[in-house]
Amino acid sequence: MSEFFLLSSSPKAIINKNTYNVMAYMSQEGYDNLVAELTRLESIERPKASAAIAEARDKGDLSENSEYDAAKEAQAHLEDKINKMKLTIAEAKIVDVSRLSADTVQILSKVEMTNMKTKSKMVYTIVSESEADLKAGKISIKTPIAQGLLNKKEGDEVDIKIPAGTIKLRIDKITVE
Repeated sequence: MSEFFLLSSSPKAIINKNTYNVMAYMSQEGYDNLVAELTRLESIERPKASAAIAEARDKGDLSENSEYDAAKEAQAHLEDKINKMKLTIAEAKIVDVSRLSADTVQILSKVEMTNMKTKSKMVYTIVSESEADLKAGKISIKTPIAQGLLNKKEGDEVDIKIPAGTIKLRIDKITVE
């Protein structure tokens, strides 16, 4: 049985969690940052990688040139990253924040919660995988905590399985910024 969660009051904004990997739901800011990073990689890093290969090639026999091999491998990693970013951008769906509700936890919800065992407070904003930044309090929608919070309401207590065991969280407040 598929699970769904609501992005807005529009029935067309329902997402199948099992197909989430195909579409990247994100904020406009996250999308703009991703496009800027792709532009930087293509216009600055790609030419640097090509120059490193050319420089290594000029050093002689390619069959025993570890610098050349390393430069080719770095270029392959860069091209892979660029291709993945292009795919994410092509599949991106910008979430209209003005249509989101703070009634339940969903993508782009800022959730204030309490760990019921330790009584510690935490605040996370649930974002797309490409926007995740734990230091900034932004967790990927694919994390166990985010998955456990989806569709829950203020006051709900949820048991969430994480790698370290199970934690019990109480949702104190949900906002959308």
